[in-house]
Amino acid sequence: MSTPLYRSNRCAALLLSSVAGATLASAATAEVPSVATDIAPVHGLVARVMEGVGEPALIVRPGASPHGYAMRPSEARALQDADAVFWVGPELEPWLAETIDTLAQDAAVTELLEVSGTETLEFREGATFAGHDHEDGHGDGDDHAEDNHDEEDHDDHADHAEDDHDDHAEADHDDHAEADHDDHAGHDHSGIDPHAWLDPENGKAWLDVIATELAALDPDNAEAYRANAAAGRDEIDAASDAVRARFAEAGTPEFVVFHDAYHYFENRFGLAAAGAISLSDASDPSPARVEEVRDTVRELGVDCVFSEPQFDQRLVQTVLDGTDGQAAVVDPLGFEIETGPGFYPALIEAIGTEIADCAS
Repeated sequence: MSTPLYRSNRCAALLLSSVAGATLASAATAEVPSVATDIAPVHGLVARVMEGVGEPALIVRPGASPHGYAMRPSEARALQDADAVFWVGPELEPWLAETIDTLAQDAAVTELLEVSGTETLEFREGATFAGHDHEDGHGDGDDHAEDNHDEEDHDDHADHAEDDHDDHAEADHDDHAEADHDDHAGHDHSGIDPHAWLDPENGKAWLDVIATELAALDPDNAEAYRANAAAGRDEIDAASDAVRARFAEAGTPEFVVFHDAYHYFENRFGLAAAGAISLSDASDPSPARVEEVRDTVRELGVDCVFSEPQFDQRLVQTVLDGTDGQAAVVDPLGFEIETGPGFYPALIEAIGTEIADCAS
């Protein structure tokens, strides 16, 4: 029969063991890298790789434009505390480059547009895209992610990030109505199109890069990161297959987009937008550009003009006036999709469904 002293000592030992276990668990948790990401699609990819291990922070909140953004104090702290930062690059977020240099000096920073395996496309010029249909010849191709990525291409890309976009954040858009090429005034959109996350093959390539970077920072969880990345690739393939099946059933519509953000998605799935109302979500289109797009909608019998949830829907109605086309909403950043590990494949499917529904 146990004595009160024995029971007392045993309780004390159990209490100490519990405290020690909690301390070890806390230490293990503390070893997981603090990770910051720029936009929701990148956050979704990183969250998939980190699932069951940790959670990344999101810097640019859903619904905001990444081209120009004022961080909240909590977002600045997340960047400052980060051991690793994953972001698209200065082509998308020129303001973030200097911010990362200032706040995340000790972090391992990965610029995803620059990593090996990323397929990049050039910006399309003009309000309408005649002559730009699948000009790269990669539509739905298995070798899409392997082309144009030698060392010279990446050197040119780095130069572009440094030279072509220095003035992006300070671009003055007050003079947009003064010329037919209004969207180019003070806002350079030549060179690399930064919306590369909308090619699911890039998403798959980025999963591997993210897993490799995190495994280097956190070897104890390296196996989990790699397994999560492999599972994430399968999920992206399943989403891509679902999109292809939807287009096979519904057909592919003639459509115009609010701004030219979908080149990568179109190229991957064999689509071709007829034009874009605005060159960028950071600029307002001139009357001349709107009129050019409206003429294209009439001439081609465009089925849909896609707006985006955060922008003025009246421009879409202006373009559709006098036509049989309809308005619909599609969002390259997935504002209405819940952030987390399942975000990225859900985004690919959502965009495919919206475009295919227009053809139904």
